[in-house]
Amino acid sequence: MDSPPTIPVPRPWLSVVVPVKDERDNLVPLTEQLLKVLGSQDRSRTAPFEILYIDDGSTDGSGPLLDQLADQYGAVLVRHFDRNYGQTSAFAAGFREAKGELIVTMDGDLQFDPADIPTLLPLADRYDLVCGWRKDRHDNVVRKASSRIAYFFRHAVIGDQIHDTGCSLKVFRRAVAERLQLFEGMHRFFPALARMHGFSITEVPVRHLPRAHGISKYGIGNRLFKSLYDLVAVKWMQGRVLRYSFRTGTGREARGARENQEVGKRSERG
Repeated sequence: MDSPPTIPVPRPWLSVVVPVKDERDNLVPLTEQLLKVLGSQDRSRTAPFEILYIDDGSTDGSGPLLDQLADQYGAVLVRHFDRNYGQTSAFAAGFREAKGELIVTMDGDLQFDPADIPTLLPLADRYDLVCGWRKDRHDNVVRKASSRIAYFFRHAVIGDQIHDTGCSLKVFRRAVAERLQLFEGMHRFFPALARMHGFSITEVPVRHLPRAHGISKYGIGNRLFKSLYDLVAVKWMQGRVLRYSFRTGTGREARGARENQEVGKRSERG
């Protein structure tokens, strides 16, 4: 007896990548809010979405709770690091695992409102990377001061025009996430790295909420100083990045290339 034909599962139209380090009390409300917001989108009627948590070596019970959420909700996926590797590794792993054509990133601390995601999404039709901007920040003095100092140096050294590159609420077109080659600490420079490869970028004000549970994992030592060190690496990459394009020739091979391009275009339209 022949087995029934396999029905292909549609590709997610959107993936949300959330690094998690000891955020147990925030995970249930964050998941519920994301499911509500994304489930209300028109595109979710015809294609699935996914919420991908990257457990970055949590020790507060976040890991088992994430597994419970994955069992409870089909849209929730979890990957567990064997130890703490940091945010850049978590984002890199999330980019590799994500299947959506659009990839939303955000922290798991509930200081971002998932309801702001629909504000960013329409701009992804025109821009390759849409960045959130926390204009009214609810941070302590140390974090605010370190962010302002870091912005001054980023602007001066690498010409970064983004006001709040540290805001993790972003929408990436898949091509951007696949193109970025990340190293430790490079999540702080997503806009500069994307622009370096010729991608278009914009920023949108988003809400920033006071932290209700848990504690911040970043301070003046592991936030400001590391980002200043990494500026040197980004500046070096900006000067060494490969950029090239082809000109149109007149020989036989050039004519063949043009014909192949026209066939390809007709195939795409057809």
